[in-house]
Amino acid sequence: MMSMEENKKIYDVMILGAGPAGLTAALYAARGGLSVLVIEKGIDGGQIAATDKVENYPGQVLEGESGESLSKRMALQAERFGAVKVQDVIAEASLDQEVKELRGQKETYLARYVILAMGASARPIGCKGEERFKGSGISYCATCDGNFFTGLDVYVAGGGDAAVEEAVFLTRFARKVTIVHRRNQLRAAKSIQEKAFQNPKISFLWDSVVEEAYGEGVLQGLVIRNVKTGELTRIEADPADGMLGLFGFVGNIPSSALVKGIVDMDEKGYIQTDEDMRTSLKEVYAAGDIRVKNVRQVVTAAADGAVAAVHISAEYQPYV
Repeated sequence: MMSMEENKKIYDVMILGAGPAGLTAALYAARGGLSVLVIEKGIDGGQIAATDKVENYPGQVLEGESGESLSKRMALQAERFGAVKVQDVIAEASLDQEVKELRGQKETYLARYVILAMGASARPIGCKGEERFKGSGISYCATCDGNFFTGLDVYVAGGGDAAVEEAVFLTRFARKVTIVHRRNQLRAAKSIQEKAFQNPKISFLWDSVVEEAYGEGVLQGLVIRNVKTGELTRIEADPADGMLGLFGFVGNIPSSALVKGIVDMDEKGYIQTDEDMRTSLKEVYAAGDIRVKNVRQVVTAAADGAVAAVHISAEYQPYV
């Protein structure tokens, strides 16, 4: 443990991550009179920063809201009440003492409470062109983006519970949904499989993976590879549509490596909390997509951040 300089500021609350959970926690904690530091390695907003359109966040700008614009307004709101934000990559964390330390590439940060809000990222489909068409035909959240594919042909990569459930959900919007799965049978629970098999709008491409995504500006075609024969099949959007959709549901990756072995996690690396967002470590909280939960949406991340900050404010006692 490093020696603390006398003039080194000790914040009341330190929040790691400036996605919806982290920014909401910063707003609530700062508005509650606590000194707040938000540390973010990239841009504000987390996963939603790359979302072209947001339609399901309460109170958003109805004329049109992007993930970037929503994130910026969240950050400005937190800063208005005094939250301080720095950009740094945290390499080490010491969280089992009264004053917590987060050691970054630029400097070390100190606080009495920590909220872990580093989020999670969708596991890539792994096809050529994937990065190019994220937000322009490729998505990883049916409830977030399904409406944008109304009347189009949609493909879903994956065969587990999430993939099949989201495929069923997408039939509310898409003309047709095709599940592309690398095996010859689904991995989803039988009850979920039955819903898919009974849905006339769902079809299957077995023993297959998405090899490539292509198009001009938007996703207009896919190359599918049969994993047993190696045969390549080219699928193109209906000319009248001009595009098609590809949803990836091959898992998520929680950004929790920094605190592995420090706080309790499940087998997938998601942080375990109680309903007040407390982790297994005293005065360390977790909020948003990084924690064990069933629904990962902007609104639930924001709720987690608010809950964590409210409980910290309630138990906070200044130094005597």
